[in-house]
Amino acid sequence: MIKIDVFDTYADKKSGEIMHFDVLVPHGTSGELAYEYAQSWLKSINATDVSLEQKHCRFCHSQMSNPTVEAAIESEGYYILQLEGCPVPNVA
Repeated sequence: MIKIDVFDTYADKKSGEIMHFDVLVPHGTSGELAYEYAQSWLKSINATDVSLEQKHCRFCHSQMSNPTVEAAIESEGYYILQLEGCPVPNVA
């Protein structure tokens, strides 16, 4: 297990709904990089109707990872934990 940082993230849909997800990254990752990962993930799911601002991607806390999260971080650099309003939830 590795120590990770959790960035609580909210993106606004044009419909007025909100997408809430966490960006999980290695401990010590900058907020700017976490924000870039959030934008990259939104692009990867074709979320073209979503607006995300840096101030809506905030450090929340640190914790130890689980094997699923650790594997994703090792291969992608980050893991997205989908919480509310996301298209297809994943499970950590």
